[in-house]
Amino acid sequence: MIILGIDPGYAIIGWGVIRYERGRYLPIDFGAITTPADMPFNRRLEVIFDELTALLAQHTPDAVAVEKLYFQNNQKTAIDVAQARGVTMLAIHKQGVPVFEYTPLQVKSAVTGFGQAQKPQVMEMTKRLLRLKAVPKPDDTADALAIAICHAQYGGTALKQSLLKER
Repeated sequence: MIILGIDPGYAIIGWGVIRYERGRYLPIDFGAITTPADMPFNRRLEVIFDELTALLAQHTPDAVAVEKLYFQNNQKTAIDVAQARGVTMLAIHKQGVPVFEYTPLQVKSAVTGFGQAQKPQVMEMTKRLLRLKAVPKPDDTADALAIAICHAQYGGTALKQSLLKER
């Protein structure tokens, strides 16, 4: 199963593609889509849409895993992230790929076995599970790979996927 993990945002959108087979995680590709702060916001959304569409076409994942939004203190930032996340979900939908959403708690639990793990612990385990030499940068990219691993844990089998769809 090929899984694309996405850490949504509007300045930096982390992404990571892994293959999950026979209980092993194999990194395929990873990186980040970045949009400069001085770019008009509508143009930033367009860049996100276009680049995600290209990634989906290039890697043809079997599933996409996206981190669910959690409320932040800064309402403007939360609204902008939500708009970018909407564009992300639209790009996935237009490609016809099943999308699954996971909370930060689910991601931490899947990767480290502990839902209250700190960010450095999640990053280190992501590096180890994927047998990488270093933690991917920027942090959003490592987060996206962790989200992909989370889907492999929770939704990597046909039975698990059918249970997730029933929710």
